[in-house]
Amino acid sequence: MSKTLLVVHHTPSPFCQAMFEAVLAGATDPQIEGVEVVRRAALEVSASDMLAADGYVLGTPANLGYISGALKHAFDVCYYPILDSTRGRPYGLYLHGNEGTEGAERAVQSITTGLGWVKAADYVAISGKPGKPDLEACWELGATVAAQLMG
Repeated sequence: MSKTLLVVHHTPSPFCQAMFEAVLAGATDPQIEGVEVVRRAALEVSASDMLAADGYVLGTPANLGYISGALKHAFDVCYYPILDSTRGRPYGLYLHGNEGTEGAERAVQSITTGLGWVKAADYVAISGKPGKPDLEACWELGATVAAQLMG
């Protein structure tokens, strides 16, 4: 039986796009079998999408020290409908910020703790233009969360 990894992202910049693509490349590596990767823009994701997934990767810029309004909106729309049904599911997070990501990390930690999700890998937080090691970390994040969903 196939598992589903949902990548919920807000990708407003070329740097966020590069990180998103690296996460997808890791999550869809040919060695990872039996995991379907579904991607949804944060402003379009629904509670049904969240309920249908077995794990999550969240991607957002850190704007003014907080998660993007788009990712906040996704949680505002989905939080209560998924609250009791997604406990224990693994998640990962990647962030791009030019002025610190700590507030955004804390926000996601608070939300996911409330949902009962399990942090599956270290967060990937990047400032400035993502270099090769940064994109490799994004690839690893996608691969790690996806691999945890395999049998």
